[in-house]
Amino acid sequence: MTEKIPVLSFEELPEIIASQLEAKYQRLGYLGEFFARTAHQPEALAAFNEFTNLAKGSLDFKIVELVALTVATMKAVDYEKNQHERLSVRKGYGRDWVEDVEKLEPENTVTLSRDEKLVQRFVIDAVNSDGKSVTSQLDAVIDAFSHENAIAIMLVMARYTTHALLVNCMNIGPPVPSIFEDGFEG
Repeated sequence: MTEKIPVLSFEELPEIIASQLEAKYQRLGYLGEFFARTAHQPEALAAFNEFTNLAKGSLDFKIVELVALTVATMKAVDYEKNQHERLSVRKGYGRDWVEDVEKLEPENTVTLSRDEKLVQRFVIDAVNSDGKSVTSQLDAVIDAFSHENAIAIMLVMARYTTHALLVNCMNIGPPVPSIFEDGFEG
């Protein structure tokens, strides 16, 4: 990890970022290093945080988690993967569901619904191909969710792909272990 980007404490955050993150900081009890480093560009980070919230549109939260876990697993970003594992378990999706998502083999899962499998197949193929040659997979997602929700799925996918790139560039490690390492049950 580069030490040339200072890690800010919560108290050092610019006001625009502190106000956006205060509830999350209080709930988790820590400031994620991603925010502690990227807050050096407060306006851009604030817009990224707003984009994160708006991109989800009216998507079911489980689909958002499916996309987040899929991208984080594909991009080997334990920082995000471990946190979303915990959030998924807290939301009641179950460890088996998380394990199935992280297999990255939607056709060979037990706990994913038909629609969840469609979304994961699309995300895997789109991320692997940089969005090329995925028309049939996207059409299946549109048929299952609507074109508006398909756009939301793509925006969420783009958000987590961007986050993965930044975390990997800075080599940021996870703030919490995987649920499969510490037995987290929620």
